[in-house]
Amino acid sequence: MAANNRRMSGKKGAQVGSGGQRRKGLEGKGPTPPAEMRKGHKKNRVAGAKARQTARRPAPRGRGGKSTSELVVGRNPVFEALRDGVPASTLYVQQFIDNDERVREALQLAAERGGINLMEAPRPELDRMTNGLNHQGLVLQVPPYEYAHPQDLADAALDVGEDPLIVALDGVTDPRNLGAVVRSVSAFRGHGVVVPERRAAGMTAGAWKTSAGAAARTPVARATNLTRALEAYKKAGIVVVGLAADGEVELGELEALGGPVVIVVGSEGKGLSRLVGETCDHRVRIPMPGGAESLNAGVAAGIVLYEAARRRA
Repeated sequence: MAANNRRMSGKKGAQVGSGGQRRKGLEGKGPTPPAEMRKGHKKNRVAGAKARQTARRPAPRGRGGKSTSELVVGRNPVFEALRDGVPASTLYVQQFIDNDERVREALQLAAERGGINLMEAPRPELDRMTNGLNHQGLVLQVPPYEYAHPQDLADAALDVGEDPLIVALDGVTDPRNLGAVVRSVSAFRGHGVVVPERRAAGMTAGAWKTSAGAAARTPVARATNLTRALEAYKKAGIVVVGLAADGEVELGELEALGGPVVIVVGSEGKGLSRLVGETCDHRVRIPMPGGAESLNAGVAAGIVLYEAARRRA
């Protein structure tokens, strides 16, 4: 009988307390990833080849030129960029990444938007791409922004029978300020923003996010030389108005805002550069009873755009 018991004890079967030991192994692993992300799949190899070819290809130049491509790095920044509609061409995902909630949300957003390549890459490759930044396994490639030419903004206004309302930025280097100005221009039915080609903020992912979607419908032009671009506007009959704390005219007194106008906003610290200030037809000050020394570019542009829109209504 004892021998029989020994034989039976060797049989395979459920053990006491074994029900929870492999619970994680019984849980689902989520939806099957797209073919582009499955290692060894033909579509994964094709997507990888296309992404590498695109990254090496020089960007063509339009009338206003193009910026270089940009990388958004990290799980939260990538998710927020996808959520906020920042243009994207490729989402790089680290091989064997921990599939947490943020990663799943980013992949879902990329799939829903469409037109975004999904590329799986080993960690050393992502380290190389990001120059060692803490990418957390997610890297989003933002394609080059295609800038308009400054004259395009005036032509677009005239084509629809409207007086041009344009904002030019002089020495503004914070992309968030650029994004805020683009948002204000869109809100008050302006026709675009002009930025210098050098030493100025461009349409980066940060500017796109701050614009809250307005960058998709409000053009940004890039000028090789801002002073010459303003002079060209003047020759076309557009009044150039510069904002300055020591301006000769107060905002409410300027009648020119009711017609074709370019509003020039300088940096918060230095204001307008000398040549740009001398090019302006009027230098205008915003009254500030509270005694603040200056306003940032986004706020200042918004105030003047509101006054211009009020006069045109």
